[in-house]
Amino acid sequence: MSAKIVVRSTGDFKSMQKFLQKHTKDKNHYEEMLKKYGEMGVEALRAATPVDSGLTRDSWGYEIRTSQRMGYYSIIWTNSNVKNDWANVAVLIQYGHATRNGGYVQGIDYINPALKPVFDRIAKELWKEVSGK
Repeated sequence: MSAKIVVRSTGDFKSMQKFLQKHTKDKNHYEEMLKKYGEMGVEALRAATPVDSGLTRDSWGYEIRTSQRMGYYSIIWTNSNVKNDWANVAVLIQYGHATRNGGYVQGIDYINPALKPVFDRIAKELWKEVSGK
């Protein structure tokens, strides 16, 4: 003996469609937002980077990556100061490194505190867009 399953529904998806249309912006809107926060992050990183020669401080940049097919947008902060073709100096400062004579230089967590206010502003702005508040 088999059981019969019945599903009944009333109404439609107009509310959901209205919500999605309201919160779907064009690609340029999100890219402009990412550029704003990308530049803000670069400035925060420059201000927080410990200075010896100033090369690491002045080597910050950012990239914006998008995939409309996958539906994501991202900011990647970069630092182009590389020593000996393999060692990113910003990473060495952040996490520490060994020295030639067997010593160790302790890292300084400067990246996370510099970017936290930027992440907080991104979250606040996106929440405002999604919630309408």
